[in-house]
Amino acid sequence: MNRHPSLSPIRVQILWNRLISVVEEQAQTLIRCGFSTSTREAGDLSAGVFDIDGQMLAQAVTGTPGHVNSMAGAVGHFLRRFPLATMRPGDSFVTNDPWVGTGHLNDFTVVTPIFRGTQPVALVASTCHVVDIGGLGTSADGRQVFEEGLTIPVMRLAEARGVNEDLIEIVRANVREPIQVVGDLYSLVACNEVAGRRLNEVMDEFELADIDALAREILERSKAGMSAEIAKLPRGTYAYSMEVDGMDEPIRLAASMSIGPAGIEVDFEGSSGPAARGVNVPLQYTAAYASYGVKCVVAPTIPNNAGSLSTMRFAAPENTILNARRPAAVCARHAVGQLLPDLMFGCLRQAVPERVPAEGCSALWSLFLSGGFGRVDADAKGLANATPFSVLSFHSGGVGARPAKDGLSATAFPSGVRSVPTEITEAISPVLIWRKELRADSAGAGRYRGGYGQIMEVANREGAAFTIDAMMDRIDHPAQGAMGGGPGTAGRLRLASGKSLRGKGKQVVPAGDRLIVEMPGGGGYGDPRERDPASIAADMADGLLSGDEAARVYGYPSRSKT
Repeated sequence: MNRHPSLSPIRVQILWNRLISVVEEQAQTLIRCGFSTSTREAGDLSAGVFDIDGQMLAQAVTGTPGHVNSMAGAVGHFLRRFPLATMRPGDSFVTNDPWVGTGHLNDFTVVTPIFRGTQPVALVASTCHVVDIGGLGTSADGRQVFEEGLTIPVMRLAEARGVNEDLIEIVRANVREPIQVVGDLYSLVACNEVAGRRLNEVMDEFELADIDALAREILERSKAGMSAEIAKLPRGTYAYSMEVDGMDEPIRLAASMSIGPAGIEVDFEGSSGPAARGVNVPLQYTAAYASYGVKCVVAPTIPNNAGSLSTMRFAAPENTILNARRPAAVCARHAVGQLLPDLMFGCLRQAVPERVPAEGCSALWSLFLSGGFGRVDADAKGLANATPFSVLSFHSGGVGARPAKDGLSATAFPSGVRSVPTEITEAISPVLIWRKELRADSAGAGRYRGGYGQIMEVANREGAAFTIDAMMDRIDHPAQGAMGGGPGTAGRLRLASGKSLRGKGKQVVPAGDRLIVEMPGGGGYGDPRERDPASIAADMADGLLSGDEAARVYGYPSRSKT
C-alpha cells in the first residue's frame, strides 16, 4: 500500500473518526428535520460521504442496508448525468428513479457537491422514504412502475439562488401528503448542507486542501481488510435456493456463491422470472442486501464502503425477479430483497456453518394504512365524513437463532429500522392500536430458539373502513431453522371477524372491524433436545411458550427429569 507521506496511521484513524462524526450528524439532522414517521421515528434513511469520483468513503451508522448500499451505487449515476465539472456551489441533485436510486419510487436520494472555494472536494448523499408518491399509493398491486407514482429523473433540486420551485410544485400536485413529502425533500437538502459544513471544518482543522489522499487510504485499507477475511474462507462454489410467498404465485430465489482469490462472486441464475405485480427487484437493490448478508458473516467489523464492497460481485439474468427491467412494478421490492441475506446465509452455511444464523422473518411487516373518502374501495356515503389519512408504521417478526444465542424477538433484521411507536401512529392518524404483544409459541425450536414474532390488533377509532397495503412474506413459507433447528411459526394477516387476508396487496378492513397482524417467528438453531431446560422454563414463565408446545418440540418437562 502506498501511504501518503502526511497520513500517518494515527492521523488516518483520527480523520476516519471525524468522517464518521460528519455522516452521523448528517443522518441525525435528517431525523430531526424529517416530516415522515419512517424518517424521524424509524431511521429508514441513509447518509454518506463520497470522493469526487463517486466512491462511498463512509456511511452513517444510522440507516438501512437497502438505502446505504444502493446509494453507494447511485452517486455514479448522478455524475454521469451531471459531471463534476458542471456542478457549482449551492447545487443539490435529486432522483427517485428505482433503477438509479434505491429500488422504488418512495425513496428520494439527494446528492450535493462539497466545495473548498470554487474547487469540488467531495460529494455527500442522503436518502429517505416518503409516505406517498402518488399513483396507487404504496402498494404491491401495480403492473408497471407508471402506476406506482411520480418518477423524478436525476435533476437539479437546488442551486445557489434557491430551490427548484417548478419541481417542488410538480411533487406537491401529485402526492396525497404534500406537506410531509415536500418537507422530507427539504430535509434531505438540509442534512447534506450540514455534512458539507462539518467536512469543511474538519479540513480547516487538519489543513487539508482536498481529501483525495485520505480517500485512497480509506478505500485501500477497507478493500485489503475485506480481502483478508475472504481469504480465510474455504474456497469453492456453494449453491442454495429458497421458495418465498411472492404475490400471485411463489417465487424461487436461487444463488451460486463462488469464493476465490479474487473475492466473492454471486450469480442468481435459477431465480424466478419477473412478477406480474410490484414485487420485482432492481439489481442495485439486490446487490445492496446480498452484499450486506455476506458482510454480516464474513467481515462485520470492516468499514462498509466502496473499498470493501468492491470485493463482492453480483449478477442476475436480465429481466428476472432480482434484475427487473423497466417498466416492471417494483414498489414492494423490499418484500423480496430483504430475504436475500437469508439466501446468502444458506450458501455461507456450507462453508462456515459455525458462523451463520438461521432464517428469520427478515422482510418487514410494515403497516401501510390509509382511509377517508376516495382512498377506500367501500361505501362512499359511510366515508363522507371520515378523516383522510395515509400512515406508515414499521414492525417486525422474529430474527433467526444464532449459532450460540437465541434469536432476537420483534426486531428488524436485516433492515435495522426501529418500530414506529404506537403513540406516534395514533397521534397523527385515526388509527387505534388495541394490542401489541409478543406472539407466544412463534419461535422456531432449537438448542437456541428463534426470536418471537408479535401480534398487533388495529382499528379505525372513528369506526370507518380503512385499507392496508400489505407487503408481508413468510406466510406460506416460514423461516427455516438451521443445523437441526425447527422452523419459525408462519405469519398470518386476518380480520377480527374471521376472514383471512392476503400477504400482499391493497385490502379493506370494513367499518367496525379490526385488523389482526400475526408476525412470523425466526427459525431455531441446533437440536431442540439440547436446549437448556432453564431457558425453556424461563420462556414458559414469561408466557411465551405454552406447556403443550414445550412438550411437543422440546420433550419438556419429561426430558429435564431424566
